[in-house]
Amino acid sequence: MQARRGATGALLGASLGGLLVLSTTVLEAQGESRKNRPPLPAMGPSLRNSVAFQSGESVGTIVIRKNEKALYLVVAPDQALRYRISVGREGFAWTGTVRVGDKKEWPEWRPPAEMRGRQHDLPEFVPAGPYNPLGARALYLYDGGRDTLYRIHGTNDPKGVGFDGTSGCFRLTNTDVVDLFRRVPVGTKVIVE
Repeated sequence: MQARRGATGALLGASLGGLLVLSTTVLEAQGESRKNRPPLPAMGPSLRNSVAFQSGESVGTIVIRKNEKALYLVVAPDQALRYRISVGREGFAWTGTVRVGDKKEWPEWRPPAEMRGRQHDLPEFVPAGPYNPLGARALYLYDGGRDTLYRIHGTNDPKGVGFDGTSGCFRLTNTDVVDLFRRVPVGTKVIVE
């Protein structure tokens, strides 16, 4: 009986030792793989601040003022959180009232056919993750229950905020879009002025 236990223990020890060597080899390979990858994009600074804001809108409403390159989230009567954003470039600006119809963490991106027609180097699909141009979070804007294809989303390029440069979407730093995402439920009213 002791011989069997000894043999079983030796076999178990050899197996665990083999797993340890295998695990170490896998970890070393993953480390090598990480060294060869480009660095993860930064989340970017927060460009959010609390401001006096008179709009007459209900608490929880988002008001986007394109000429100010600002998104306001009404948090109290006469008070809002102001986020610095990028807006649609000439020919891609729009106004109206829509609602947040969906929300995604680390969203996938399927550039619309019209956009791929203008920018031939765009793929049909970009998987979710830190290199996706929609950034860390996206709020999908709907009109009458239909997806407008416009988004309030993050960016992996923190310098990509504060100008007219999108195809109609509203871009925040990843840090700010994560904050906004936590505060805003599906169904939120969005006014674009």
